[in-house]
Amino acid sequence: MAQQNGTPATISATITGNSSAATVAVNGLPNGTTAQITQPSGTTAGSISLASSVATPAGTYAASVTATSGSSSVSQNLSVVVAVSVAVANSVATKQGVNGTLQQFMSTSFQPAEWDYAFFTNYPSVTPLNNLGPQHIRLQGVSQAVPMIANSNPQQPTDWDFTILDAVVQPVLSAGDHSPEFQIAVAPAFMNNSSGQFDMANLNEFVAYSANLVRYYNTGGFTWGGQLFKSPSANKITWWGIFNEYNINGLTPADYVQVYNAVVPAMLAVDPTIKFSALELSDFDSGDGDPRNNLPAFVAAPGAGGVNAQVNIVSTHFYSSCDQTDTDTQLFSKIPSFVSDVGYFYQELQTRADLAAVPVWVTENNVNADYDAGNGMSACNPGQTFVIDDRGTSAFFAAWRPYVFSQLGKAGNQALYHWNYDADQQFGEVDYDSGGIYLSYWVDQALGQMFPSAAPPSILALSATDTSTVEVLATKNSDGSVVVMVADRAVHAASDDNGTGDPRTVVVDISALGKFSSATTLAIDANTNIATGPSSVAISLAPQITVTLGGYGVIFLALEP
Repeated sequence: MAQQNGTPATISATITGNSSAATVAVNGLPNGTTAQITQPSGTTAGSISLASSVATPAGTYAASVTATSGSSSVSQNLSVVVAVSVAVANSVATKQGVNGTLQQFMSTSFQPAEWDYAFFTNYPSVTPLNNLGPQHIRLQGVSQAVPMIANSNPQQPTDWDFTILDAVVQPVLSAGDHSPEFQIAVAPAFMNNSSGQFDMANLNEFVAYSANLVRYYNTGGFTWGGQLFKSPSANKITWWGIFNEYNINGLTPADYVQVYNAVVPAMLAVDPTIKFSALELSDFDSGDGDPRNNLPAFVAAPGAGGVNAQVNIVSTHFYSSCDQTDTDTQLFSKIPSFVSDVGYFYQELQTRADLAAVPVWVTENNVNADYDAGNGMSACNPGQTFVIDDRGTSAFFAAWRPYVFSQLGKAGNQALYHWNYDADQQFGEVDYDSGGIYLSYWVDQALGQMFPSAAPPSILALSATDTSTVEVLATKNSDGSVVVMVADRAVHAASDDNGTGDPRTVVVDISALGKFSSATTLAIDANTNIATGPSSVAISLAPQITVTLGGYGVIFLALEP
């Protein structure tokens, strides 16, 4: 194994027979890797010292060692592993995260609707959800889960029906931190126009509807048509999101600000303790999805049409693709744009003193946003057959999500939500039909456990010889323990679509961190037992620790003081 930092790797070459007349040579070394050979003059043993550099891409290369004596020669195949070198410093990367701390929590989402509301009826245990460790689970009721059906005159009890919505909301209120984020994703259907999008002429009705939702869940309910509508749970909903992806659902930026400024005060009048998520943008970095087309109107001065109501967080959504035929390389290449957009959010928020401290949350995140629009056709690509993208739950995800988590956390993002919990191989953490766990569940669970947001760890400075195929995140907790995450996102072939990835060996230098009492590794990749999840493995401590992944995946190195 030859590290990219030039550390020599020495191997012996032993020759039987008349070694004094033999000459040893190494053939087939990759560019940037050299061999220093000590010939076996007068003895049967020589040595070969290999030195690599960043000029040699990390990976495994086939070479050979040849011993020649006169007209005779013999060769031995040699596998040369060029390893990534990582040096972790005992100092905080103060320009990363939130002033050098990783304050990003993991969470998940549900979309109550007629197509999946029965999940908790079929699988009533919330233990898997609790074990995932999500905070402020997101609830996005749509279609028949929107509880207001009509606004009859006179009012009728049949105007409201919480059955489908609460089939999901009530179990979620009993799980996790008992503090979900309820996104008022859409208006009741009768408030929409003929295109199925919200009609601004019905804004006052939408305001009243939103206020009644707060009454239902938080303040003892409301009476309609002589009937009391009241949540059966004692747990209240503190966090509320106003509208979903307005930028692709019929509202202009000015419309959204008008909606937000009207709805939020009315909801606060019912319960002044609640908090709000604003924007919830669909973001594909082009057209209406670009935050640069939406943020300026929101952060404009209140007198110039900007937001004037309470804002606790601003939220956006990130997907790498909306087309299953996009390659693995294309999906990984979208992550830097996520980081750029988070930076843009903070840049715009800083333009107003009253918004400067507002954090950014990513409240939807997954590999592919496409879905079946009906009759098996793609919603994103009209005329194209919809194909489930297995990369949402395959080993690819075990490289992709940690890469996203690391990059967004370093950029100061403070929440990362999976979309969504109970679904299929493209979106799910748990299978809707069987209740079985996917690999994505274990990835998200590990991220939440290894990087606890309740006591945000410091982000340690580090250097790595390869950041194009390997993502590294190192953090230090208040008790002195350290976690180093290494994600292998090396693509095997440019045309790969849900490929296996390419093996990577990484040497982590922890010598600057002082002494530790124990070390363990936790790996998640194609070999992980999906039913039982990954297991920690105790390893020997050393100033340099070598970890290897056989393809797409992630490994966590945990060091205890």
